[in-house]
Amino acid sequence: MMNFQRRLLLTLSGALLAGSVLAQPAAAVRVGSKIDTEGKLLGNMIALALEANGIKVDNKSSLGNTKIMRGAITAGEIDIYPEYTGNGAFFFSDEANPAWKNAKAGFERVSALDLEKNKIVWLAAAPANNTWAIAVRKDVAAANKLKTLADMGKWISAGGQFKLAASAEFAERSDALPAFQAAYGFRLKPDQLLTLAGGDTAVTIRAAAEKTSGVNAAMAYGTDGQVSALGLVIMDDPKGVQPIYAPAPIIRAEVLAKHPKIKDVLANVFKQLDGPTLQALNAKIQLEGQDAKKVAGEFLRAKKLIK
Repeated sequence: MMNFQRRLLLTLSGALLAGSVLAQPAAAVRVGSKIDTEGKLLGNMIALALEANGIKVDNKSSLGNTKIMRGAITAGEIDIYPEYTGNGAFFFSDEANPAWKNAKAGFERVSALDLEKNKIVWLAAAPANNTWAIAVRKDVAAANKLKTLADMGKWISAGGQFKLAASAEFAERSDALPAFQAAYGFRLKPDQLLTLAGGDTAVTIRAAAEKTSGVNAAMAYGTDGQVSALGLVIMDDPKGVQPIYAPAPIIRAEVLAKHPKIKDVLANVFKQLDGPTLQALNAKIQLEGQDAKKVAGEFLRAKKLIK
């Protein structure tokens, strides 16, 4: 009799344990983003699109700079975030590879490397190039006939009064300011650089527009919506120093395997995001002060991608 009761208790305990395991809700997909304007915009687009398609989301937008985001996804602390193809040159110490200057080749290169080394999948990229750039106040550019980085480099080397607002990442990364300096033959002295916390170009561009601490130039991105509106002009890069930075969602392969429809859901979103579209959306956040999540939601609803 005791053996029967023991077996019955064990059977009931096993059933209860199995039931509790089955009853556990699926883990939320943790969506992150960088702290800059476009990062917040794209992170919220990803989160809203996934939620609209029945995928539970933990929205962790605006986590940190590129280094922090890479550390978070490779450590499994977040599952998906928007990244840029050109950053692959930096991630994999592959700056000399010409693939990064071509949209298709750069995407294929970073996709293969990240999948092999980190089990991270690059989903379809947007048809935009959010490359790093240097923007100069229009009055300074006009007075000194500055249209390209070559013009700017010669002017700085000849003693032109120049001061740049930038993030520490832009100032230090080998593929950013150091690459511009090497290509165009100029070098900024410490007092010609105002280093600002974070990577938000809204802050650097405003510093130049308002002449903060004598600043007359700013780190900018190709899809910034406020450059022209705040009286700055982006210097052309005739030598093609910068890689192509096409925005794309990147996701841990393990998570994509559990939610395969994420691939098509986000492909439908990102194919809508060409350069002019991103500039207009970024301007709503940077210039009009609108909330990034609100701007993302309105855009997705207008495109009938969410209800």
